[in-house]
Amino acid sequence: MSGSGERARPLRDDADLDPLLERIGDARLVAIGEASHGTHEYYAWRAALTRRLVEERGFGLVAVEGDWPDCARVDRSVRLRPGGAEDPRSALDAIARWPTWMWANDDVVDSLRRLRRWNAGRPDADRVRFAGLDVYSLWDSMHELLAWLEEHEPDSAGAARQALRCFEPFGEDGAEYAFAQRFAPAACEETVVDLLRRLCEERGGDDDPDDRFAAQQNAAVVVGAERYYRAMVEGSAASWNVRDVHMADTLDRLVAHSGAKAVVWAHNTHVGDARATDMAGAGMTNLGQLLRERHGTDDVVLVGFAGHRGGVIAGREWGAQMERMTVPPAREGSLEDLLHREVGHDALVVVPRGTRPGWLDTRLGHRAIGVVYRPERERWGNYVPTVVGERYDALLYLEETTPLRPLHLERPDEHVPPMAHAV
Repeated sequence: MSGSGERARPLRDDADLDPLLERIGDARLVAIGEASHGTHEYYAWRAALTRRLVEERGFGLVAVEGDWPDCARVDRSVRLRPGGAEDPRSALDAIARWPTWMWANDDVVDSLRRLRRWNAGRPDADRVRFAGLDVYSLWDSMHELLAWLEEHEPDSAGAARQALRCFEPFGEDGAEYAFAQRFAPAACEETVVDLLRRLCEERGGDDDPDDRFAAQQNAAVVVGAERYYRAMVEGSAASWNVRDVHMADTLDRLVAHSGAKAVVWAHNTHVGDARATDMAGAGMTNLGQLLRERHGTDDVVLVGFAGHRGGVIAGREWGAQMERMTVPPAREGSLEDLLHREVGHDALVVVPRGTRPGWLDTRLGHRAIGVVYRPERERWGNYVPTVVGERYDALLYLEETTPLRPLHLERPDEHVPPMAHAV
């Protein structure tokens, strides 16, 4: 499997990203992954690439694998909007859905403080946005939507409250709602879709276009989350697809609303094209695949990460307290093992167009650590069969990694979403 070293360029500082910037060219959508949700180096290099895209290439939107209401509060701080926190750390520290460490950590604080400073020197219309793409925030989005209607369209608020009343018996518990659908399928679907349709109708008024868009997006989250929780009873592939289609739809709406070029932050499992993995055989699509299908390969660049060994923050079970864990050397025969043996240093691999070296066109195990990680499963689990040259347009490889530094420990009263198939 020789030849991997020929494609790998040393990765030491921001300037070493030049070949990737050249590959990105005029693309308007750049999705940057991570091989875990708890590794400092993935976040730091992703931030470095994002800085260059914002400051040198005019990207105006950072859209992440996070909840819309949480990220909207962060956006108010980052764009210096009325009511926003003076320090993005305060908005991040308030995130209360497990796993909080994904966004409430020192690396994201540093990135967003820098983004706020960049925005402070620019007109309002040119400031870089920060937005969440995910689907979990059913009840938070309901509360945000109703509060907006009460203030801006009080004549509609009563009807909306009545439409959303069908969720009340489930006590803001997504698992209970999903379980109930076994006996009363599609219980709330018609009412929430109808509500979204009414909210998206053209209306008069002089309210802030961003605020109206946020209200419409909260309504879209209610629709998407209802579908997600209902799909959980059908199996992990169905709920996964609802979630990633929702993220792709949200990104499309954000780009249309803002007119901006967008950077996406999400796990490799969402960013890398699913068709190049065993996900396709399981009937699963993902964000990276959808972006390529909708926007074409010339306008979309997918960037993945890989690491050989080190440390990570994760939980041993869904909803468990975070731990600092050791990530052992990569499994023999895996992508990470190949790069360790043949490259042996931090490296950037830009996938060539057309003919590719053999290792980029060979199916190899590619480690994926989510919010749940069990190092003892390294021998038989934790790896996704992947054709790297088809899954990504570029790959950043790190020899040694270290855990993120969370802002706080998990709190006992925080919300843990129901588990389907998630990373």
